[in-house]
Amino acid sequence: MMKALSVIELAQLYGMNRQSIYKRINKGDLSKNSDGKIDFSEALRVFGEPSHNNKDVTTLQSTSVHKETEVDMLKQQVDILKKQLELAHEREVFQREQLEAKDNQIEAIQRLLEAPKTNMTTFTDPKPSQDIATDPRSEPEPKHDGLTTPEQRENKRIPVPDHVEPEQPKRGFWSRFFRPYD
Repeated sequence: MMKALSVIELAQLYGMNRQSIYKRINKGDLSKNSDGKIDFSEALRVFGEPSHNNKDVTTLQSTSVHKETEVDMLKQQVDILKKQLELAHEREVFQREQLEAKDNQIEAIQRLLEAPKTNMTTFTDPKPSQDIATDPRSEPEPKHDGLTTPEQRENKRIPVPDHVEPEQPKRGFWSRFFRPYD
């Protein structure tokens, strides 16, 4: 397969002006491929052998192949670096979420520790507790409303009779039809 050259590469190879190559293309003497490049065999047909020796053609071809290889390698490196950057970003987001969760837990624990302790007395309470037996206010005076008698106030339980009839066992739906008088 013969190498396809761009207009610039062809102009360098033959030591020509780019405009003169474009004139030959516009006249129809020289044709381009679908990718816009010109086959070296086409250039040989129109221009003949280049004035330089054949060594320049192979040097030019190897230089362009080397550049393409280098570009491909750089593209692969860019892809690898992009993947590494994405992974680093995902790790950073994950660690940030973990840190926020731990901060929320710490705040909740601190709020619980700082919460006021209600109705809790300790042995080191500075207020002396009043003795219930000596405190005259310890028992509130019963108020008499005039509706109840002292006996009723003392016996608040309802008496249960000694003889209680046992409750009948519950019957199912079908037994009501097939055994109505049990």
